[in-house]
Amino acid sequence: MEEKAETTAVTDEGLGALEGKYLTFALGKEEYGVGILKVREIIGLMDITPVPQTPAYVKGVVNLRGRVIPIIELRAKFNMESKKFDDRTCIIVVEVEGAAGSIQVGMLVDSVSEVLNIQKEQIEPPPVFGSTRLDTENILGMAKLKNEVKILLDVDRVIGKEGALEHFEIDAEDPDADQ
Repeated sequence: MEEKAETTAVTDEGLGALEGKYLTFALGKEEYGVGILKVREIIGLMDITPVPQTPAYVKGVVNLRGRVIPIIELRAKFNMESKKFDDRTCIIVVEVEGAAGSIQVGMLVDSVSEVLNIQKEQIEPPPVFGSTRLDTENILGMAKLKNEVKILLDVDRVIGKEGALEHFEIDAEDPDADQ
């Protein structure tokens, strides 16, 4: 009798839903992609105001044209070695779903690469590592392009209401929360 490793069931239809345009960016030697429809803008590094008592990956907030935007350092969020910011370091502002609705959040990345149109045939499900329990819930799929692999991130899981956003949520039922 043959035993099959447990996998996340990703059907052809599921992979087809991942087809589309992705903004790719670098963190160290790895390339990642986020759906272009989640991206609002890309900005250069600016002064970030630290917020006390937040996790290490929450760098703080910025004032972007009158809106306070939380900034998440993806290197720290993914437990990667820290790196000094340089002239290629930038912030990708994405819109994710929070408990109280849509919110814009900045992702601090090493550099932005390009926008790619990724076809269904180029996408595979997240890898399975046997019995080792690795957190691949943040990964939508793996895009195979030429001799490279781009990790397609589920930005809602990384940053949204299931991710880092919980530290910035305002209780929607508390009328004094924004005063």
